[in-house]
Amino acid sequence: MAAHDRKAVIVGISGCSSSGKTTLARLLRDIFPNTFILHEDDFYKPDKDIPVRADGLADWDCPEALSLPDMQKALAYIRAHGVLPVSHNPYLSHRTDHGGRRRRRVVPQSSSSPSAAADAAATDATATLAAGAGVPAATAPAPTPASLTPSQSELVSKEDQNSVGPCPVSDEQIAAARAKVQAWLQPGQPGHVLLARGTPTICLLDGFLLYGPVMQPVMDLLDVRLFLRVSRAQATHRRHARDGYVTLEGFWQDPPGYMDKVVWPNYVAAHAWLFADSDVEGRPAPEALQANQILTQVDRGNDVDMATTLAWAVDTLLEKLEHDYL
Repeated sequence: MAAHDRKAVIVGISGCSSSGKTTLARLLRDIFPNTFILHEDDFYKPDKDIPVRADGLADWDCPEALSLPDMQKALAYIRAHGVLPVSHNPYLSHRTDHGGRRRRRVVPQSSSSPSAAADAAATDATATLAAGAGVPAATAPAPTPASLTPSQSELVSKEDQNSVGPCPVSDEQIAAARAKVQAWLQPGQPGHVLLARGTPTICLLDGFLLYGPVMQPVMDLLDVRLFLRVSRAQATHRRHARDGYVTLEGFWQDPPGYMDKVVWPNYVAAHAWLFADSDVEGRPAPEALQANQILTQVDRGNDVDMATTLAWAVDTLLEKLEHDYL
């Protein structure tokens, strides 16, 4: 499918657990028009099908914990139609076809940024394609070109039930990024040309495991591939600060040592190929990045602050949209 024939541009945002993926995705959703989020976590298998290691720990951070065929089907549908597929399976995240009840997201009172406020008022546009489902029962309304919020309503995701911490980017920095995109959309600017053509929807796929040989069928469906790096110390600190995670059938809290025994070793095993000397806290390997069209902040080290990361991501997406769609 030629780039100009696609109804959606799919942007992968990947990195270790607690690297800032979901925070970045939510910020970008609120800054770019016609944008929604698809969480890889919504493709987890039912709790009973999550692999169990020899030491008795459930392994939520391996490819076998995910329903990869369902993810591929959903991405292919989004790319072709520009909307989310409908799932009638009550255990899966989905876009409803007849106004189902939305799940409530809890946002701390201290969160006052535009992004956090939007999170409190609207549900992420996320979905999982149920096994065997190929055609939605109904099509969501077409997005309004100038809108800065997703128009595909009644979107349900278990990710919306997880707690959201204070936004790490100031209101002023978010407003500046939004103004930059709005200026890019004005008459005489590249973005205005895309709007006149009926610019495709942007789908942000947020996931801990999107790149690598086992994920090649998913990678092939990603038009832009962003990678967030993080140190082991920072990832561990952030992970330990979380209350837990809503699953398809319950709630998961990390047992003692889970980050050191499962999360970090799995991250290393899945991403060492992207780094020189297989050191995931070292310098990325330029040849691996280039060969797989993966974009990261190469010269800024690990633990880049979210304000800097947001500015980089906005510039990167503007450049990619101009290069690939004009």
